[in-house]
Amino acid sequence: MTTHLTRRSPVALRAAAAVAALGMLAACGTSKEERLAAYQPEKFSSTNAHSRSFPASEAKTCEAARRAMLSQGYQVKAATGEEVSGNKSFQPDPEVHMEVQLRVVCAPEAKAAKAATSDQKQSSTAFVSALQDRYGIKKVNNSASVGVGVLGSFSLPYSSSEDAMVKLASETVSDEQFYDRFYALMDRYLTVEGPDPEPPKPLAARTDANAKETASGAPAEAGASSQSKP
Repeated sequence: MTTHLTRRSPVALRAAAAVAALGMLAACGTSKEERLAAYQPEKFSSTNAHSRSFPASEAKTCEAARRAMLSQGYQVKAATGEEVSGNKSFQPDPEVHMEVQLRVVCAPEAKAAKAATSDQKQSSTAFVSALQDRYGIKKVNNSASVGVGVLGSFSLPYSSSEDAMVKLASETVSDEQFYDRFYALMDRYLTVEGPDPEPPKPLAARTDANAKETASGAPAEAGASSQSKP
């Protein structure tokens, strides 16, 4: 049985190479489009996940958000009558650390101005966004260096590695169920009747006030105790 080998001409080989190159370019272009698909502009079509209306003033709505955060273990960093922010840490894996930063901005609705001069109830909108940061442990190599007088410093062939926590990803939470649960918890702590609550004082201010009260009250107590002695 005889096998016949056909030799391709240089023109045919160049044509085949060109077709292969075009195919590779097309594949690279497709993969690039797929990579950029997640970074396309926002559609701005849905407003249900990041905003919710409440039948109360913005101060009461933000107070409900603050209490909702505290009830779930969030560390409230800032709280006013218009904005509340806090964060909470999670450890889903021994080498993975996650942190969620929750921010609530309370704004009066368009009807709130009219409600102030009429019998209508006030209403406000809570705009909520959550940012999730993910950290992981990575090895960091360190090389030893020695400084010797005039010679300066030089590195020794000795290196060590240690674990370091580095940020791996950061993403805005887009799960609507996450926000629905938070809105339901806010509704539990919402108080419609009564005056607007005063914004809580910062922790540093409260600590200073307590220290001043203690310092001012100590001499009075000492004087009272000394006068009571015969």
